[in-house]
Amino acid sequence: MSQQTMSRCITPPLSQISSPYTPVAILLTIAATLLLLLLHHKRQVVSRKREIIGRLPPGPATLPFVGNVHQLIWNKSSVFRWIHRVLNDMGADILALKLGSVHVIFVTCPEIAREVLRKNEAVFFSRPATFASDLFSYGYKSTSLTVVEDQWKKMKRILTSEVLSPSLECKLHGQRVLEADHLIRYVYSQLESTPGGCIDIRHVARHFCGNIIRRLVFGKRSFADESPAAMSVQVGPGADEQEHVDALFTLVNYVYSFCVSDYYPGLVGLDLDGHEKVAKGVMSTLDRLHSPSIDERVHEWSRRREVGNRRDAADILDVLVALEDADGQPVLSIDEIKAQTVELMFGSVVYPSNTVEWALAEMMNRPDVMQKAIDELDAVVGKERLVQESDISKLNYLKSCIREAFRLHPYHAINAPRVAMEDTSIAGYLIPKDSHVIVSRIGLGKNSKVWPEPLEFRPERHLNDGVVVLAEPDLRFITFGTGRRGCPGVSLGTSFTMVLFARLLQGFTWTKPPGIDTISLQESPTSLALAAPLVLQAKPRLAAHLYVEN
Repeated sequence: MSQQTMSRCITPPLSQISSPYTPVAILLTIAATLLLLLLHHKRQVVSRKREIIGRLPPGPATLPFVGNVHQLIWNKSSVFRWIHRVLNDMGADILALKLGSVHVIFVTCPEIAREVLRKNEAVFFSRPATFASDLFSYGYKSTSLTVVEDQWKKMKRILTSEVLSPSLECKLHGQRVLEADHLIRYVYSQLESTPGGCIDIRHVARHFCGNIIRRLVFGKRSFADESPAAMSVQVGPGADEQEHVDALFTLVNYVYSFCVSDYYPGLVGLDLDGHEKVAKGVMSTLDRLHSPSIDERVHEWSRRREVGNRRDAADILDVLVALEDADGQPVLSIDEIKAQTVELMFGSVVYPSNTVEWALAEMMNRPDVMQKAIDELDAVVGKERLVQESDISKLNYLKSCIREAFRLHPYHAINAPRVAMEDTSIAGYLIPKDSHVIVSRIGLGKNSKVWPEPLEFRPERHLNDGVVVLAEPDLRFITFGTGRRGCPGVSLGTSFTMVLFARLLQGFTWTKPPGIDTISLQESPTSLALAAPLVLQAKPRLAAHLYVEN
C-alpha cells in the first residue's frame, strides 16, 4: 500500500479533530446532568421536608386522577353538608379531600383555625383562582376576592383610608338614618294593606339592606325612578331592586361553590355542572344595574378634572371615582370601581339580613329571650324616640342575640378559602403547597368542644362584664373574618345589622301567625338560610307620630 493511501486511512487523534459542535455538545451534556442532579436533590429535599412535617390530614379514600370529585358531584346539592357528615363520622377536626390535583383541607375547630388565619397567615394569604371569583371581581380587581397581593394592598388601603374611614362613615350618617326611618314607616304602612298584619321579615330585611347600601354607594335608593311617588314609604322595591338583591345572594352561593372546572381548568367552557351559566347571569344583572351609574359618574368627574371644577364627594361612588394620583389622574380603573362596588354590595346585603331573620325566628320560639331584648330596649332607649346607632354600644343583650345568630346560622357554610403558598404544617399534618384551606363557619359555631349545647339558641353565653361586640377575636365562630384579609367594614356592618334588628324589635310587637305554634327552623336544602321566609304578625308598640314622616 502506498504511503499516500495509508495516510488517508489513518484516523487522526480525537484531540486533533476540529468541530464546532463538540464543545457545545459537551456543555449541554454537563448542563443536563447538573439539572437532573438539581431536580433529584430538590425532590429529595421536598420529600425529606414532608417526612419531617408529617402526613396529610385524614380523609375519605380517593380514586386515581379524580380524587374525591366523584363524591363532590354525587353530593352537589349540599356539598358542605356531605363534608361535615364525613368529618363527624371520622370524629375529626381537620379533613383532606383531593379534588383533581388539588388538596382541599377543611378545618372545624378554633385552635386549628387560629393556626391557619393568624399564626401562619403569611403562608395562607392568597385566595384560590376560580371561574366565579375571577368573573365577580372583574379579573381580580377587588379586595376580598383578589389572588394578587399587590392588588389587595392597593384596594385594602383605599377601603380603610377612604371608603370605610371614620370620617366618611360619619359624613354618611344622615343617609343611614333616612333609611332606618324609612324601614319602620314602610313596615307600619304594610300593616294597613296586609291581611292579618302579617309581615314578611325576609323581604323587609333584604329590602332595608339593599336600600341602605345603594343609597350609600350610588346616592339613591332605587336604580331608576327617584320621584316622590316612587320614594313613598308605601312603595316597596321595584323589579330592578328585587333582581339586584337576588343576584347578590346568588353570587354568595356560587363564589366558592366547588365548581368542577375550578379543579380541571381545561373543562372551562363546557359548564358540566351549570355553574358558569349561573355566574354569568349574576354578572349580567349586576353589570346592567351598576354600570350606568358608574359610567355616568366617571364621565362627570372626567369633565370636572378637565375644567378644574371639583366638588365634595357625596357618596362612596364619588370617593372611588374622585381618587387621584400625584399627576391628577384617576387612581382606580373603571373595572376596579365596578369590582369594589360588587363586593360592597354583597357584604352589606346578604349577611345582615340573614342574621336578623334567623335571630327573630329563634326568638319567636323563645319568649323569654324576646322579652329580655324588649326590656333592654325600653330601659336604654325608651318608647318616646326611635333607637339610633349611638344606642348600639349600650344594647349588650341585643348584640348577644345577634352574635348567637351569627354562631348558629351563618349564611355561608364556609369562610373564603385560603391557598398554601408553600409546604407547611397545621395541627401536625402536612399541608402541601397550593392546597386550598377552608375554615368551616358551621364547624366552628356548632363545635361541641367549644360550645355547651351547641344547637341551643342561648344569647347569655356571649354576655360578659364589658361591652359586647359582634366581632369574634378568638375564632370560636366567624362574623367579619380575621387578620389582614378580614372584613374592614366591621363598624358599618355592625350598624347595618343592629339598627335593622333594634328598629324591628322596638317598633313592633311580633307574634306567630294564627295556627302556627312553633316557627320552623328548617334550613334551605341548598344553603343555610331559613327554608321558608319568616312571616310574623306585627302590631305597633310606639306612639303613632313616630311612624309618620315629619
